[in-house]
Amino acid sequence: MVRAADRAKRPARTSVWLEGKAQRRGSGRSGGQPSGLDRDRITEVTVRLLDAEGLAKFSMRRLAAELSVTAMSVYWYVDTKDDLLELALDSVFGELELPDAGGDAGAGAGGGNGAGGLGWREQLRPLAVGYRALLVRHPWVSPLIGTFLNIGPHSMAFSLCVQKVIRSTGLPPHGQMGAMSAVFQFVYGFGTIEGHFVQRCASAGMSQDDYFHQAMSTIREEPQFAANFENAADLMEARGGDTVEEMRERDFSFALEMLMVGIEAMVARG
Repeated sequence: MVRAADRAKRPARTSVWLEGKAQRRGSGRSGGQPSGLDRDRITEVTVRLLDAEGLAKFSMRRLAAELSVTAMSVYWYVDTKDDLLELALDSVFGELELPDAGGDAGAGAGGGNGAGGLGWREQLRPLAVGYRALLVRHPWVSPLIGTFLNIGPHSMAFSLCVQKVIRSTGLPPHGQMGAMSAVFQFVYGFGTIEGHFVQRCASAGMSQDDYFHQAMSTIREEPQFAANFENAADLMEARGGDTVEEMRERDFSFALEMLMVGIEAMVARG
């Protein structure tokens, strides 16, 4: 038996991608391993369950039932539930389309041509749009991003691509991390809130537009919110768009453009 004092001396394991665990893919049947099962399939089903039922309801027992195996069978391929969640998190980052890795992304505030003839603006925009869509498509991703190191191959490919595009803007090195934070923490927040709203509407069995209009009608009927609501109504009309999705697209596009103009302004300031 391992004593508590011995356990305390052990360094905490920080990632499934460390300690050589990522190499144990568990392909093939031997020594009691279940047939027709491998780590890729387990990860795929994990993502599907997380999408359908959410992070709170996910368990190794629930996963095993979906795979029609015993819970212990899953542990041939991963040591812990955290290992599996980290694998699932990295796998969905593989859905992102990244700009061509060859050449430079473009240089300077003008966003000159580089890989594929695209400037940094034309490469940064789809990265931001794709990241937002990922967060909305998989709402469970948001809390896990802050839980794990995100050093799997797909996560790292995305991160390195973002770094390369930001370097090509012409910002000095000391400002590049700030620029990445400004853009992608904005996208993280926007996509997280959007994903939660979409999820809430689905749980209520309503479209986003119906949910929104019902909420606005409820607020309008409360006298204590009347003045604030009138101001909000003016803003809603000014932002344009006939649907929640259209309004959201306008907001996201405007905010992202404002951030890119800010990058250009900081480059111009030298």
